[in-house]
Amino acid sequence: MLPRCRIAGAAFTVAAIAVPAGPAAAQTQTSDPDFDASVEKPAYAADGPVVVIDEAHANFHTSTGRYRPFAELLRNDGYTVVAGKSPIDRDGLDATDVFVISNALPPPGAAPGTPAFTERESDAIEDWVRGGGSLLLIADHAPFGSAAESLGRRFGVTMGKGWVWDVREAGASIETRFVTSRENGLLGTHPVLRGRDASEEVRSLKAFSGQSLNVPPGASVLMKLSETAREVRNRTDLETVRAAVAGRAAAANDLIDELSEPVGGLAQGIAMTFGAGRVVVLGEAAMLSAQVSRRGDPPTATPMGMNEPGNDNRQFVLNTLHWLSGLLH
Repeated sequence: MLPRCRIAGAAFTVAAIAVPAGPAAAQTQTSDPDFDASVEKPAYAADGPVVVIDEAHANFHTSTGRYRPFAELLRNDGYTVVAGKSPIDRDGLDATDVFVISNALPPPGAAPGTPAFTERESDAIEDWVRGGGSLLLIADHAPFGSAAESLGRRFGVTMGKGWVWDVREAGASIETRFVTSRENGLLGTHPVLRGRDASEEVRSLKAFSGQSLNVPPGASVLMKLSETAREVRNRTDLETVRAAVAGRAAAANDLIDELSEPVGGLAQGIAMTFGAGRVVVLGEAAMLSAQVSRRGDPPTATPMGMNEPGNDNRQFVLNTLHWLSGLLH
């Protein structure tokens, strides 16, 4: 049985809990214009493998928006980066070496639960990967997991579809930014994490919330969730749990059990072969970006992604693409 998060009791009840609202809860995320995307020793000469970044499915991350630093880093590593503006079909994929999907959504106005991808598009992606294509599928916290769920199932991946959280060490608040490292034992073993030599080894990664992923048979875990991690259905439930824990509410443990599920031991990042192709699935998207997050009134700006000091997210991006493009074995 997975362990439960237990929070010490306090003097007031759940009825006293309020969910933050208004300007203090507002947050904006923009691409960091000062991010250094240079690569000292590019993996490929000019006109390297073609990386297509999906932008045809109301994507929250695009090559000219929040994923601009991601796209620039790949270009500087020698890849040919192209924005995918059209519905997905096999003919288009045949000209692609690595297909990147980050936080796709269904068309505006679609009914809740509508997949971001049609069955025909999912068929094309599955067949292309089985035949030797490489896919990087990134689906963040709700609602992005639900939008990508049907595509993930094509590769045996079940998505949690909620918001993952954990208790901080002191137990007085919850954490939605996770460190996955060699030191805490949550980092897996895979060429993506080893790199081509010791200088490319990934030792610590920083994730910024996200969802959980199961680990299909034969897949390798890149990022493991701690044994006390849990997942709520939506942002409202997350803030309710956050307020209960911060206030030491007497009924906090009951509320946690009611609103969240244990996901300890599941993953936020996995890698696998599929037929003749390769797949990396991530349950968190910001870690591959370099953004500036502004929150509060007046707003406080903080780095989020490859630009936050103290992590190897940048090298993780390069290693992931090196493995997907066949440079790493």
